[in-house]
Amino acid sequence: MNTQTLTPSQLRKAGVEALAKALGPIGMVRFLQFFETGAGDYTKEREKWLDKPGVRNIVEEIKEKWKKV
Repeated sequence: MNTQTLTPSQLRKAGVEALAKALGPIGMVRFLQFFETGAGDYTKEREKWLDKPGVRNIVEEIKEKWKKV
């Protein structure tokens, strides 16, 4: 199989088939889950989860302190 001539769809299908053959269906799914792209804005969500100020907030605080000096 010449992977250079395959379309993206054909290459993806061949890859999934190879994974299923090598890992079995459950192993294939577990492996593919490592590459979940997700959705949303991770940086904004992370700031909420960690309840810590983001870079913008820190920069603003520094600017405010420099104004007082």
